[in-house]
Amino acid sequence: MTLQAQTPVTGGEKDHWLAVRPRLILASAFMLFLELALIRWTGSNIVHLSYFTNFVLLGSFLGIGLGFLRVGRSRRQPYYSPVVLAVLVVVVFTFPVTVDRNTEGVLYWTSLSTSGPPAWLILPVIFCAAAAVLMGPAELVGRCFPELPRLEAYRYDLIGSLSGIAAFTALSFLSAPPVFWGLIAAGCYAVLLVPRPRALYVGLVAVPSLVVVGLLLAETLTAGAIWSPYYKVTTKDATSPELRQAGIPITDIAVNGIPHQQTMPAGFRLQFEQQYGLPYERATNPPKDVLIVGAGSGTDVAIALSKGAGRVDAVEIDPKLHELGMAIHPDKPYDDPRVFTHITDGRAFLERTDSKYDLILFALPDSLTLVSGASSLRLESYLFTEEAMKAARARLKPGGTFSMYNYYRESWLVDRLASTMQQAFGHKPCVDVVNVAGQQAVITAGLTAADQRCAGEWPGAAPGTPAPADDDRPFLYLKDATIPPIYLITLGLILLVSLLAVRAVAGPYDRMRPYADLFLLGVGFMLLETKSVTGFALLFGTTWVVNAIVFAGVLVAVLAAVEVTRRFRMPPLPVMYGVLLAGLLLAWLVPNEWLLSLPVPLRAVAAVTVAFLPIFAANVVFAKRFADTADATTSFGANLLGAMVGGCLEYASLLIGYKGLLIVAAVLYVGALALLPRKTIAPV
Repeated sequence: MTLQAQTPVTGGEKDHWLAVRPRLILASAFMLFLELALIRWTGSNIVHLSYFTNFVLLGSFLGIGLGFLRVGRSRRQPYYSPVVLAVLVVVVFTFPVTVDRNTEGVLYWTSLSTSGPPAWLILPVIFCAAAAVLMGPAELVGRCFPELPRLEAYRYDLIGSLSGIAAFTALSFLSAPPVFWGLIAAGCYAVLLVPRPRALYVGLVAVPSLVVVGLLLAETLTAGAIWSPYYKVTTKDATSPELRQAGIPITDIAVNGIPHQQTMPAGFRLQFEQQYGLPYERATNPPKDVLIVGAGSGTDVAIALSKGAGRVDAVEIDPKLHELGMAIHPDKPYDDPRVFTHITDGRAFLERTDSKYDLILFALPDSLTLVSGASSLRLESYLFTEEAMKAARARLKPGGTFSMYNYYRESWLVDRLASTMQQAFGHKPCVDVVNVAGQQAVITAGLTAADQRCAGEWPGAAPGTPAPADDDRPFLYLKDATIPPIYLITLGLILLVSLLAVRAVAGPYDRMRPYADLFLLGVGFMLLETKSVTGFALLFGTTWVVNAIVFAGVLVAVLAAVEVTRRFRMPPLPVMYGVLLAGLLLAWLVPNEWLLSLPVPLRAVAAVTVAFLPIFAANVVFAKRFADTADATTSFGANLLGAMVGGCLEYASLLIGYKGLLIVAAVLYVGALALLPRKTIAPV
C-alpha cells in the first residue's frame, strides 16, 4: 500500500489566494522558465559562460534542491529570491565580461583578452547567485508538495515544467528581448509571494522587480541589439572615413560580446584576405553548384556568386544572422535568385540532402557557444568529425572539392583537421597556412587526388597530433583524452560549496541518508538526459528547436512514467530496474551510423524508442520509490541534488565519450538498487 505521509504545511500556504494545484503548476513553470532565462541572459553578457553554459545549470540544480530541503525549516516567504536576482542583474550590468576588441589575436576558447572581472571571480558569483535565485521558486514548489499525494504533486510539477519550457520556447521563436523575461519573472513573483506584511513585500519584491525590468529594458533599447535563439547580436559601423569616401561599407557583428563576423563587399574581402578565394583556386574546375555551411551574414555567399556559381545552397543555423545579412550586406547576396537559404544545422543538412555539389565549403562555422544542457558540445562540434567529412564527401559530384577555412590558435588543430580530411577522403588534402601567427588556414580535398590543385604537398601531421574527432567524442579542441584542470578545479569547488550549502540550509546530512538511492537516481538521470540531448543533436541537428523538443520530450517521458505508475499496478522495483538496465544495453548496442542511415521519420521513431525507454523506466522506478517515502520534500531535494552531481559527472564524456556515459549510468543505477530499502522491494 502506498504511503501518503504528510508534513505540516508551512508559511501560511493554506491562506494563499491561489489554490494549491494552479499554484504548483505556476511555481514549477516559473522555476524552469527562470532557469532557462538565466542561462541565456548571463551567457550573453559574461563571455566565459559561452564556454561554461552548464555552470548556471549546476547552480540552478543546487538552488532547486536547497529550496526543497528548506521546506519545513522556515515559515518565511522566500523574499530573498527577487532581491538576489536584482543584485545579480546589477552586478552583470556593472561588470560585464566582453572581449577586448583592441587586442590582436583570434578568439578561440577565450584566447583573446577580456575586459571585466576574471573568470575565477565572476563565475563563482554567478553560480552562487543562480542557486540563491532558483531556491526561491523551488521552495514555493516544495511547499505545495505536502498538500497533495506524492505522485499527484509530482505530476503537476512536471506539467508546470513543460509549460515553462513552452513559454520560453515561444519567446525564443518570437526573438523576444530579455525585458519580456523580466516582466514574466516580476509577474510570477507578484502572484506567488504572499504580500504580508505589505511594506516588506514592497521593499523585497516590488522594488527589486522594478530594478530588474528597468535594467533589462535599458539593455533591450540598446542600439543594434538583436536577440536570436542563440545569442545577443550587436552591430557596429566599422567603416573608416577613407572607405566611406570610397563607397565601401563595413559592419562589425558581435555575438554575446565576441567579434564574430563582418559584412563588406565581396571584392574588397577577396582583395585583402586570401583565404576566401583559395577554395576556388584549389578546385580543378570552376564550381557551379556550391554548398556553404556557416553562411552567416552572406559574405561567403557573395564571393561564391562572384566566382561564377550557378546555384548556392546557403546553410546558416542562426536566423537572425541571416536576417542581418539580408538587411545590411552591401552586395545583397540573399536577394540573388541563385541563392537558396536553409536555416538549419550544417551536419543535419548534409545527412538529409540528396543534392550533389561541385564545392562544399565550411565557412568559419565557429559558433562561439555550447549546446544548452551539454557541458562540452558546441553548436558546430559534429561538423568536424571524421563521419561528417565522409558525409560531405558523399555529397560531392565527380570532380568536386570540399574545403574549410578558419583561424586556428594552435598548429596541431590544423594538422588534426587535415588528417581527419585525409582519413575521410583517402588522400592528402591541400593545406594553405595563410597567416602563420594567427594560424589562418585553408584545407581543401578533392573527391580524388586529381580533383585538387595544391601549391605544395602537405608534409603530414606532426608527431603528437591527436587522432580525428569522431561522433562519440566530437571534441575538436581537446588535444588529449583528459579533463582540463580548469574544469576539475571548478567542479571540485562547486561540489565543496554545494556540500556546505546543503549543511547550512538543510541541517545534518542524516536527514537525507534514507534517500541515498534517490540521490543516485538523480545522478543517473542527468547522464541519461545529457546522452539524449547530444544524441538528438547528432541525429537531427544542434538547433535550438531540436534542443527544446528534446527537453520537452524528456519531461513528457517522465510524466508518462508518473501517470502509468499512478494508474496501473507496475512490476516490483527490482523488475523495473531490470527493464532500465535492458534499455541502457539497447542504447549501447544501437550504433549512431545505423540511425543516421534511416529516413528521417523512421530515424525519429527509432531514436525516441532508444533514448526514452531507459528514461521512462528510470522514472517509473523513481515514481514508485518516491510515492513510498516518508518525507516528500527531503527525498525530492536529494534527487535534485543528485541531478546537480550528474551535471558535474557528465564531464567524464571528455574521457570516455558520450556512449561511455551509459556505462556510468548503469553503474549508478545498480548502486541505487543496492541501496534500496528492503521494505520497498515488495510489490507496491
